[in-house]
Amino acid sequence: MRYVYPSPQPDAAPHATPDEFRAALSQLAAGVSLVTVHDPEDGEDIGMTATSFLSVSLEPPLVLISVREDSRMDEVLSRVDTWAVSVLAEGQKTLGSRFAMKGRLSDRLLFGDTPHRRGPQTGAPLIEGALAAVECRTEQRIPAGDHTLLVGRVLEATVPAPGGRPLLYFRGGYRTLG
Repeated sequence: MRYVYPSPQPDAAPHATPDEFRAALSQLAAGVSLVTVHDPEDGEDIGMTATSFLSVSLEPPLVLISVREDSRMDEVLSRVDTWAVSVLAEGQKTLGSRFAMKGRLSDRLLFGDTPHRRGPQTGAPLIEGALAAVECRTEQRIPAGDHTLLVGRVLEATVPAPGGRPLLYFRGGYRTLG
């Protein structure tokens, strides 16, 4: 049996400002990933840089991603239940930046010159040179503030670059180990 314990939400409860919250969380180093999905409706590939990717469960294998509400990625993932995540390597900073830019080129152009292959389970782009890749099927969509959390069952996981080094995001910028 599952229990959900709602936290009290008084109307006048204090809360951190967005700037305070951003400054505090910038102290947490996070791995950089590229979330991808193939939209069969229009044949397009969509990609989004994410630092909010984490393991949820080993049995069954579950992961979680966070996507901005009302984004193109959120809209597509509300219709398409399979997607992939490529864990970026330290040499893929430019790629991470390109898929994170607001007002960027179309995803079609970005994928056009990004080496990738199709995931066998999802058809989503898997980035060549990434440290690891997981293909997932959405199990839960959870509204959370201005984002949607997606819990995905891992259908396939690969580690094409086991000796590689990760690309990290820390204090508002990309970093590497050491």
